Parts: sequence; structure tokens; C-alpha cells
Amino acid sequence: MIRGFAALWIVGGCLLLVACQSTKPAPSPATGSSRNAALRNMEVVATAAYRCWFASNDREFRGYSFANELNSFTGRPRFLLVPKGNYGGRPLLVVQAEGPVGSVTSFGPLLSGPSSARVSADLNRWSSGNTACSGNA
Repeated sequence: MIRGFAALWIVGGCLLLVACQSTKPAPSPATGSSRNAALRNMEVVATAAYRCWFASNDREFRGYSFANELNSFTGRPRFLLVPKGNYGGRPLLVVQAEGPVGSVTSFGPLLSGPSSARVSADLNRWSSGNTACSGNA
């Protein structure tokens, strides 16, 4: 009889614990994975941009500074081109990635200037995974 009551108490206790469990769904992994895809794509593009435009001392980009903002908590890692030495200045080019596949987008006045075709071609090449420089250095 005592064993029966003990078993009943154990079963009742287990049911009580199960009833107290949270029924909230687990957070969707899509949010984390989209941030990861965006960051992964921007790391490739930003590294290639820095290497090809700045580290190579490309004359077309000597008037600009590279401002890296990959540690974005908004889910949109990005980098900026700003007037040389003026990191607080208005960006002339913003390149960012977002979404589940980390789509790379760009905007800014530099895309309507004389360098726009080259900048667009470079960004498209790098965002597709080809990190080669254009050879205009």
C-alpha cells in the first residue's frame, strides 16, 4: 500500500513538473542563420574591397577611407567609404548584407559617379564569391 502511494506521488509530481514546463516555441533559427549568412558574405566582400581598393593603393580610391562596421547588431553588417580621414563624414558608399541568404546591396553617391561601373562590377564579383581584383590598381 505504501509503495502504491509512493508511486502515485512520484507520478503526480512528474505530471506537475510537466504541466509547469514552458510552452513557448524555441526561437527560430532563421534569424540567427540570416545574420550568419549576411556576416559571412560581408566578410568576403569587405576583405576583397579593402585588399583591392585600399591595400593595393589603387589611385581611384585614394580620396576615400574604409570604415568597417561588420560587428552590427542590427543583422546588417556593412562597410562604408567616407572622405579620406573623415570617419564621421557622410558616407559616399554603403555596402551591406541582410536577409536569409545574406544579399549584398549598395547605395550612395559614389554609385552615380565616374567610378560607378567599376564599383558595381567589383561588388557583384565579390558577392558571388570571386575575390579577384579588377586589375585597375
